[in-house]
Order: sequence, then C-alpha cells, then structure tokens
Amino acid sequence: MSFDENLINNPSKGMPRLQEIMRALRDPESGCPWDIEQNFKTIAPYTIEEAYEVADAIERENWDDLKNELGDLLLQTVYHTQMAEEENLFNFNDVINQISEKMIQRHPHVFGNENRNKTSNQQVKDWEAIKAEERAKKNQAGVLDDVALNLPALVRSLKLQKRAARVGFDWPEISQVLDKIDEETKELVEAKEKESQERINEEFGDLMFSIVNLGRHLKVDPEEALKQTNKKFIDRFKFVEEAILSEGKDVRSA
Repeated sequence: MSFDENLINNPSKGMPRLQEIMRALRDPESGCPWDIEQNFKTIAPYTIEEAYEVADAIERENWDDLKNELGDLLLQTVYHTQMAEEENLFNFNDVINQISEKMIQRHPHVFGNENRNKTSNQQVKDWEAIKAEERAKKNQAGVLDDVALNLPALVRSLKLQKRAARVGFDWPEISQVLDKIDEETKELVEAKEKESQERINEEFGDLMFSIVNLGRHLKVDPEEALKQTNKKFIDRFKFVEEAILSEGKDVRSA
C-alpha cells in the first residue's frame, strides 16, 4: 500500500488529504479499478457535468447542495492534476501558481501601480488587452483563437460574438440584427423547400446565431433566457396535463 492512511483519515488536513485520497484511488496495485482506467478524455464529461450541477445548486439557492457540488467540482481538478502528475506533465502546485500569476497579472489595478478608479467597462477593455498579450505569447494571434471548443453552443456563440465585437466586428444598430434574422428566416424557408438536410441544418444554425446576436444587443443571456422558457413550458404543460388527468382522460388522446 503506497499511500498515507493517517493522512487520509485525518479530517483536519484539507487539500493534502483530498490529494492523497486521489493518489490512493489511482494506485495501480491497490486502487479502484474504475479510477485507474480513466484518462483526461473520459473524465472531461464529468468535469462539465459537475460545473452544471454547481450552477443548478446556485439557481435553486440550496447552499448545502452547493457545498457538496463545489466539492465534486474541486475533485475534478484534483483528478486531472493527479493524472497529469503521473505523466510528468505538471503538478497541483503548478496549477495553483499558474492561476495565481494570472490573477495578479490581470488585476494590475489591485496588485500593481495602475489607477483603481476605472469603470467596469474600462476594466473589461483592459482585460481584453491583457488577454491579447497572453494569446500572442501562445502564438494565438487571432481574436477568437482561445474560445473553448466544448462550450455549449449557445454560450460559445455569445462568447464568440462578444470577442469579435470588442474589436469592432459588430452590427451598430439592433434594427440591422433584426433585418439579419429576417434574412436568415427566409433562407431557412427556402432551404426547406429546395435544399438538402445539410443545407437546412446550416441555415437553422445561421438563424440561431443571429438570434443569439439579438440577445447580446438586448443584454439578454440566451442560455439563461432559454432556461427560463423551458421552465415556463414545463409549468404550463404540467398544468394542462394535470387538468386532463383529473378528468380521467389520457394526455395522448386529448
């Protein structure tokens, strides 16, 4: 057994205890067979799921659940870092130091000599300039180069549009966005009548992208707006469903 049982069983040891638990789970000889088999790609979906569960607990304002879900999300960081350490890629201290350096670099008005008297809009512009420098150092010269591929599509659309707008690639008026939505709607109808399913998919995507753009101009988060509409639909459907069932009828035949 190559792990420290005293550390694992000591509730006062905090992060070192959690790291040791993960080392034990990944131990090739005595660890958990499932945990030993995992890799970065197989664990990534769980990482995404845990982040959503954190957001769900916040939405429900269930703080006990939030405490639990934050622990699950923290475990994902420990999991990925343990696998990286096994492959001599980086360790937990590297992760901590990198995010610490990033926070210091991106807040020169707090940790440096810059003037702290800025509006939030000016701070966003400053952050974009700092991020541009970071991308240049990584040979990511393009404005959109580091927008994560695996973000939910609505979230990624909004992020892409915001990033492009910061360098002036944007419709100046909401009326122009509405015109674009009208144009894309007509193209979708035409595609449905004349084109292949591939073309229909493309035009449908264009329309959704334009609607996200409208939301951005209206200061509406499309993911949040659709989430609320989903909830409203569920509430209304349940109301109708219960009314039908109370009359002894079947929903499918009503």
